[in-house]
Amino acid sequence: MPELPEVETVKAGLQPVLEQHRITHAETRRGDLRVPFPNDFAGRLTGRRIEHLRRRAKYILADLDSGETLVIHLGMSGRMTVYASGAKKKLGNYVHDMNEDGIGKYKHDHVVIDTDAPARIVFNDHRRFGLMLLIDTAALEEHKLFKGLGIEALAPDFDAAYLAKAFKGKKTPVKAALLDQRVIAGLGNIYVCEALFRAGISPKRLAGKVRSEKIAALVTAIKQVLREAIKAGGSSLRDHRQATGELGYFQKRFAVYDREGEPCPHGHGTIKRIVQSGRSTFYCPSCQR
Repeated sequence: MPELPEVETVKAGLQPVLEQHRITHAETRRGDLRVPFPNDFAGRLTGRRIEHLRRRAKYILADLDSGETLVIHLGMSGRMTVYASGAKKKLGNYVHDMNEDGIGKYKHDHVVIDTDAPARIVFNDHRRFGLMLLIDTAALEEHKLFKGLGIEALAPDFDAAYLAKAFKGKKTPVKAALLDQRVIAGLGNIYVCEALFRAGISPKRLAGKVRSEKIAALVTAIKQVLREAIKAGGSSLRDHRQATGELGYFQKRFAVYDREGEPCPHGHGTIKRIVQSGRSTFYCPSCQR
């Protein structure tokens, strides 16, 4: 599933053709994704101006001039691809030109949105675990998808004091605590493994037992790894592509994730894989205590 860097990367790719642009046409090719589309979904989008495009946790949010917010979740395999007129000059060599054949015609192209950029954005999702909803903007934070979400990992207020308070007394492994979206929103398996390695913390250590100096190092590591991954366009392990269609390449810089049996980058041991709460955890037992 796309994590914070992948969602942030897709959002950034959509921004030039969505934010401050009007939706001239919208259509759905089926009645649902993970959940049914809202009533008159295409009609409520058509003609609306997107005032602001933002991210919350692993969701892309498009605030409309109607007072509603288009909520997008990519699920396991969702992709949003931009096709723009004069694309190679306007948005880079990887963006497809609107004049190419097949735009929005593939089997799993479920939603097509045209804007006055001009551009066409196609949502493709062969597993259909993604979703698109329309929610009143004023009520967004109280909606069940967002109520109770924790602090954003890249927010200024996410610091050592916040994390120390969140970890206090917790008897769950530190990795599980970090993946709890009520503690920190947007973190996922890949970047938690990488951040724990950089901070030298074992994923098996109980959150409440992490020392204060290690908590400070962990906050720094989380922010560093997320920013580096965003700059690299995210990690393309299976389905993730940027809105341009280009792959992310942060997977080439993994220190531990998906590297079971390989030497530790620090030369102190071998990367090990364990399973925690049904998820693979990769770490170096020699470096992480």
